[in-house]
Order: sequence, then C-alpha cells, then structure tokens
Amino acid sequence: MDDHSRFAPRLPGPAINPIVDNSDEPQPSLSDLHDFEPKLEFDDTELLAPSPLEKDVMVGDFVLADDPEYIEPEEDVNPLEDDFEDQLREQSENFQAPRNKCDFLGTDKQGRHIFGIYASRFPEKSQLEGFVREIIKEIEPFVENDYILVYFHQGLQEDNKPSTQFLWNSYKELDRKFRKNLKTLYVVHPTWFIRIIWNFFSPFISDKFRKKLVYISSLDELRQALGLNKLKLPDNICDLDDKLNPSRKPSTPPPSSSSINASRQQQHKMATTHQFGVPLKFIVVNSPCLNSIPPIVRKCVDSLSITGVIDTEGIFRRSGNHSEIMALKERVNRGEDVDLKSVNVHVIAGLLKSFLRDLAEPLLTFELYEDVTRFLDWPKEERSRNVTQLIREKLPEENYELFKYIVEFLVRVMDCEDLNKMTSSNLAIVFGPNFLWSRSTSTSLEEIAPINAFVDFVLQNHKDIYLIDVNQRTVSVD
Repeated sequence: MDDHSRFAPRLPGPAINPIVDNSDEPQPSLSDLHDFEPKLEFDDTELLAPSPLEKDVMVGDFVLADDPEYIEPEEDVNPLEDDFEDQLREQSENFQAPRNKCDFLGTDKQGRHIFGIYASRFPEKSQLEGFVREIIKEIEPFVENDYILVYFHQGLQEDNKPSTQFLWNSYKELDRKFRKNLKTLYVVHPTWFIRIIWNFFSPFISDKFRKKLVYISSLDELRQALGLNKLKLPDNICDLDDKLNPSRKPSTPPPSSSSINASRQQQHKMATTHQFGVPLKFIVVNSPCLNSIPPIVRKCVDSLSITGVIDTEGIFRRSGNHSEIMALKERVNRGEDVDLKSVNVHVIAGLLKSFLRDLAEPLLTFELYEDVTRFLDWPKEERSRNVTQLIREKLPEENYELFKYIVEFLVRVMDCEDLNKMTSSNLAIVFGPNFLWSRSTSTSLEEIAPINAFVDFVLQNHKDIYLIDVNQRTVSVD
C-alpha cells in the first residue's frame, strides 16, 4: 500500500491518550489444537524465499531487526507440499460473500466491543487491499475504546490467501489506537500453518502485543472466554466446529418440569436482594429505590460524579478489573452494603455498565428495538419528535426514569470532555449496546450504528426531550 492508498481517515475530535488500566490480560489457550483443514492457510511461497520485510525502523509494537536473515526459515521446506485442491474447490462452490465485511458480536464480560472477521469472506487477492480498508472503516468509530477481535480461520481459499508482505504492510498502516486498544485477538480453529505465520512475525512484535493472541479450538471455548451464551455465527463455522469437536456437543436431556419449578423457586428466593441479572421492575419492587433508581446505580453515579473522578481521562472507555467487578456484583446481590469510596474509578464505571448489560431486558426494552434501529432512516426534521415520542410515551415509567437519570449523568461527563476526552459520540459507542440489544439475535454492525446514533442524539438534545420532570410523578408498579 502506498501513501495514496491509506485507510479511512481518523474521526474528528481530540485523540484519547492511553492510560494504565488494571484489567486482567487473557492468557493463551492450552486447549488441544486441530489441523482439520491444513490447506486453508496463508500464501506460503514467501516463506521459502528471503524475508520480504522491509529493512526500516519499525515503531510501536515492532522492533528493528539488524539481520534481515533473522526471520528466514531454517529449512527450505514447503510445509504445504500436499495437494488439497479438491477440498478447496469443494468449499468454494456456490460461495456468496455477505455485504458485511465483519460482524459486531456483542460485548464481553467487561463490556468491551467484540468484532468478528471471517476468512471465508475474504475476496480474491486483487481486492484484499480494499477489503481491509472497508473493515477498518467499519470498526474505526469503536476503537477509541478497548475492543476484542475474533478471527475465524475457517474457509480461507487458494485464491484469497493474503501474502506475508501484505499482512506486514497492513499492520504497519494501522493507526496506533487500533493496536493499543486491542485487548485480545482470538484466532478460532487455528491450523498448523497459521502458527508458522505468527512465529514468522514474532521476532518483530513486542511481548505485550504477543500476549494478546489467544488460540481458540472450539466455539464452546470462545463463548466461555467472551462470557456470551449465544453467538450468531455463519453455518460454515458451526459445521466445522461440529466436525472438529464432536464430543463437545451438548448431550444433557431437557430438564423435567419438577426441576424447572424447583429452579424457579430457588431463583425467587435468592433474587429478592438481587440488583444484577433481574428485571428492572423487580428491583423497584424489592429494593429501596428512590424515583425508580436502583441503589447500586445511584451509588455508582454518586461516586463517579465527584470532581477528580468524573474528569478521569478515558472514564467508561477503559476496562476495570474483571475480578473486582464480579466480587462487587456478588456482594450487592447478597444484599451487602458496598462502599465504593476506595474502589478504582474504572471498576465503578465497569460496575455501572455491567448493571445495564445484565438487566433481564434492556433499559430501552425489546419493544423499541425495531424503531431505534431505523433512527438513521428518519428525516432529520422528524428525529426530535420521534425520539421524544419513543422515550416519553413507549418506555415503561421505571425505565424512563432510570434512562433519564443516567443520561443526565452522562451529560455531566460530557461537560468535562476537555479532561476526560469523552464526547457524546464516545459515550454513545460505549452505552449504546448496553442500553439496547436484540431479543433473539446478535446485533449487526448495521444495527449498532443507528442505536449509537440514537443515544448520541439523546445526549446532545436531552433538554428538548425531557420537557417535564417525571421524577415528581408517583411511580406505580403492578
């Protein structure tokens, strides 16, 4: 790629400088590794010749190699000498690439955005450069925050294998924020040769970045790592996983009616003090909520509103320590009175995001999902009226009040954007997926964009939307 074919331009607004976070770094998987499709790999021809990497000064996650032969293979052996062309041709039949270059898979256990990239969607080699630019353009609005990439290796064809030189140049073209804010790169269903590629680049990659790579051998392992019970993935990925991991298919029989009733009774007994993982209405009924604001939400907002905290650079953008957040959630659900005075700001921010994400139904409700995802289709002159109508007339009263409360707090966060670097757009990207998600499927990038735009619009026009202080009305809960 030359200087005239750069990736998508950076978004306007001040850059967010990285700060030290205390999140746990994931460690590489120790699962058994498979090589079910040994030909579905990158182009290996350049591995047989002297290194194609340019001898220049490399910055960021890469270091200078004095000896250009340092990365040459020790032996002139083609690891892919066997012929698997029949298998490749069989997989490429009737293949139609979807419009999406990548998918938004949701948020992980720490509220970080997850994006899926599929080798089966790669175009032919001549179009790869434009394809990569499109991926960068799709996820660029999100990489100001910590994020996760999941690469599904299944389906790479003979005619779309990126060369090592192309991979190297693509990485060097990435803005630093893409590398810095990437927390984990999961490689799903890795084959033997992809490890050769990774080892090929390892001498030039920093230890910190090298630790971000995690091999995943099954979709069950991926779900556990991400903390997602459901993953909407292409059929070809699921079919391969079934072949590679036949013994991991769930074989437990459906629960009996008696066990279901017992589980419901136990849940009802334990959930009276719960504020995480239950419906908002249930919290309002069972907890001392002032104006329908759950106690833990009020504590988080009060703790984060203090001068010196609310202006923390990267507030809500950086991930808090996951184990600390989980410990606080367990204490809250047991009914303990937690003190957040000495808790790290990013842990408190993560606790607030986790509350919203764990609600049994999103704060903006499943009913509003289709309306909100059409936000960008509305004429601009009608958006204010439509948004006001949705929020004030279609939201349940307790949802309205809590949403209003959080929005008013986020507006105060925006007021400190000169220090915390959190604009309305940045906050919308963080809170959009936590305010609203689909009932039945994963939210695609086409759907997350209008959701975030909707939240951004609310943050910028909150005074026009909230014309009446509904907190002074009596809340009735059936």
